Amino acid sequence: MEAIYLIQPNQNSVDILKKDFESIRSLQYRLAHVFFTEACPDDLFTDICRSPASKFIKTLKEINIAFLPCEAKIFSLDNPSSFSTLYNPAKTSHCASTLEKLAAQIATLCSTLGEYPSVRIRGEFEHNAELGHIIQSKLDAYKADDPTMGEGVDKHRSQLLIIDRGFDPVSPLLHELTFQAMAYDLLQIENDVYKYEAPSPDMPDKEVLLDDNDELWVELRHQHIAVVSQEVTSKLKKFAVDKRMKCKEDKTSVRDLSVMLKKMPQYQKELRVYSTQLRLAEDCMTKFKGNVEKLCRVEQDLAMGTDSEGEKIRDHMRSIVPILLDQNITSMDKIRIILLYIIGKNGISEENLAKLIQHAQIPEPEKNIVTNMKRLGVQVIYDPKFRKPKTIERKERVSEHTYQLSRWSPLIKDIMEDACNDKLDQKLFPYLSGKPASSGHSSSGTRSARYGHWSKGPSRSEHRSGPRLIVFILGGMTYSEMRSAYEVCREFNTWEIYMGSTHMITPENFLSELCDLSNS
Repeated sequence: MEAIYLIQPNQNSVDILKKDFESIRSLQYRLAHVFFTEACPDDLFTDICRSPASKFIKTLKEINIAFLPCEAKIFSLDNPSSFSTLYNPAKTSHCASTLEKLAAQIATLCSTLGEYPSVRIRGEFEHNAELGHIIQSKLDAYKADDPTMGEGVDKHRSQLLIIDRGFDPVSPLLHELTFQAMAYDLLQIENDVYKYEAPSPDMPDKEVLLDDNDELWVELRHQHIAVVSQEVTSKLKKFAVDKRMKCKEDKTSVRDLSVMLKKMPQYQKELRVYSTQLRLAEDCMTKFKGNVEKLCRVEQDLAMGTDSEGEKIRDHMRSIVPILLDQNITSMDKIRIILLYIIGKNGISEENLAKLIQHAQIPEPEKNIVTNMKRLGVQVIYDPKFRKPKTIERKERVSEHTYQLSRWSPLIKDIMEDACNDKLDQKLFPYLSGKPASSGHSSSGTRSARYGHWSKGPSRSEHRSGPRLIVFILGGMTYSEMRSAYEVCREFNTWEIYMGSTHMITPENFLSELCDLSNS
């Protein structure tokens, strides 16, 4: 049997490859087809050539895909440990190698997309510039190998925007009520796998993968939880009518679906799709009706600085204190409230912080979560000499606010809209090599048109050849920010937008990573 090796070009991977072929008497495979996810260093290539494994390697290629395509417009570098490396002062010595690795991965993304974008950074965080310059040098090398890289109609407008997690410390703290973000925050979903108990005792527990292959999930994941159950029930009724099945006139439950499954086994596959999303929505609503609803109300007021009527709130403590004293609310949810209050006030006194911690009965190991927020540029303890990082003016989105408990929109949405409109402040988000020229190549036979939605693989005719905005968030991206990428892409249909990060985060992940910043 022949084997395909899709591996990173590092010493550990190469050593494992060599071990599989070190003894002719006990060969693992007859031949090997080796594909490196990025450029292989010369020393590793030489190491392979000098080993016995070289005689059995039939294919050896660098395919430049050192990133994970998570969704149609979302990618990850799968490097959660980089948060600690970049924000923990005790790990400064590891920053250079981490940034080098991240830059190589991002460069392979641009190569895969056939893009040679202008690199922009948020200037407030020093590692953004370091990363940007390394990426630029790697892009230049790719461009030297393939001069057609980045050519095409309006391709001169394509941008790679590098932002750090500190640009928006609010979004990772909020309870989100859109389906995907809410589910990943409140339910136990690991590696996109949702596990739940079967609706009847005689059936085994279920495991479902939530990805782009599930069309109903893709359709629902960015919708507000208030409409998800109604949407699933409506679609189920239509399906039942089409298949001449009996279905309840009012709201359908997971138990009703299990009965339908037994009566109509020929439609098991279709009904299980509805069952999964209905169960997911029901589990989310169960959590919401517990403590989440009142938490959302306070969180939105703190994040916005105004109530649902748009009136400025002068005394947040009236709503905060009951939450902190509530024994039924977890310490992590209380910490989210405390941090939102501190961010809104731009720092508080040590005395007030101590009182909040005491009221909330925050355990000793978790107190560091609050103080470590300063690593992201947030003023925790008020200092009159502190210079608050500059940011863009927030857009008024009153007309978009359909739900009182979902008034906040991630800051990245404003940034992406300004970038697509060519209005993004160049002082706050400078180009590394100056602003790109106002005109560019207009070749119709572009390499970049060959690539696009890596998860779906549409035909070439479906790919757009216009500009692309690639947003990279150093230190983790939230599911609400991921949703924003799709929203802005629909708004600006001449642009293709891709968003990625070192890793994806839920509020729980984020707080855990902040806590770990205290470790040396």
